Amino acid sequence: MIHESVTVGLGDRSYDIVVGTGLVRAAGDLIAPFLQRPRTFIVTDENVARLHLETLREALDAAGIEAGVHVLPAGEKTKSFAHLEALIGAMLDARLERRDRVIALGGGVIGDLTGFAASILRRGIGFIQVPTTLLSQVDSSVGGKTGINTRHGKNLVGTFHQPSLVLADTGVLDTLPRRELGAGYAEVLKYGLIRDMAFFDWLEEHGAELMDGDPDARAWAIATSCRAKAEVVAADEFETGDRALLNLGHTFGHALEAETGYSDRLLHGEGVAIGMVLAFELSARLGLCDRQAPVLVRNHLRRLGLPASFADIPGAEIAGARMDARTLIGHMAQDKKVKDGKITFVLARGIGEAFLTSDVDAEAVEDMLNDALQAA
Repeated sequence: MIHESVTVGLGDRSYDIVVGTGLVRAAGDLIAPFLQRPRTFIVTDENVARLHLETLREALDAAGIEAGVHVLPAGEKTKSFAHLEALIGAMLDARLERRDRVIALGGGVIGDLTGFAASILRRGIGFIQVPTTLLSQVDSSVGGKTGINTRHGKNLVGTFHQPSLVLADTGVLDTLPRRELGAGYAEVLKYGLIRDMAFFDWLEEHGAELMDGDPDARAWAIATSCRAKAEVVAADEFETGDRALLNLGHTFGHALEAETGYSDRLLHGEGVAIGMVLAFELSARLGLCDRQAPVLVRNHLRRLGLPASFADIPGAEIAGARMDARTLIGHMAQDKKVKDGKITFVLARGIGEAFLTSDVDAEAVEDMLNDALQAA
């Protein structure tokens, strides 16, 4: 088992992100020190359960740890009040106590929902993240954001609740469909676009190796991404300032997810990928960055097979009446970063030079979206 640890420095709530291979098989020994009694509770989804649940249960059993299990449907629609209530009921049926830890085994949906349930069960119990997608390993499992979706938008109900430990097993990524891997890659690319042009240059050269399964490339990119996020979270845990930079592409992406019904038509990371192109396109139109910047981002995504425009979203109605600029802006107005009715955008002065602003002309946003829709 080869691994390295990245620490999220939050004082007495600091925790490690362990990155490497074979971590699910070794989970019993790694998790045992965090349990005050040899008992835990695993939350997962149907797809992950088929692939990794037995391995995790065997690892816990070998360490003498008893584990209950709750299996949820796979997909973004699981992040709902109904499934939250069912999960909390299962946790209470299992007689979990405040001193216990629950384990989130899965992608971002399972991590967000489990973390939220843990944060409100008995006014807060601990949890451990075992992320099984690239997206969750580099983003959603780190930083303590939890939540569910409502008809008003994505992640509008939730809490900040830090995990006790994150085990990012790079070996489980071998079971991911390439589309899911690509959705996670968008979040990896995000770190280069925000504040690390050297990482973007590395991805230009090695991104295809990561996508094609090179274990060293994957481990290096995941650890680099986690270090970047850990640094930002440690400085701004509750997103009152620069942590919002991590939402590059998300304001546009969440609007696209809402408009496509949080369905398989558009995965979260795919929405972020298109959203990052739109953020750079808007930045270029506003004269903030060179016109070549959005071209570089778009070409990088397309070279690796990721969506980069509205035309890449399946569905004949994309360029029709069902999706239009004002509707998308309406979704964006529900974004968590809205202040005094103004949308906060993450824009850029160039690759690796992102910044926050609410001073964006609404007409410029609408014109840019209209042009992008017409091009589709």
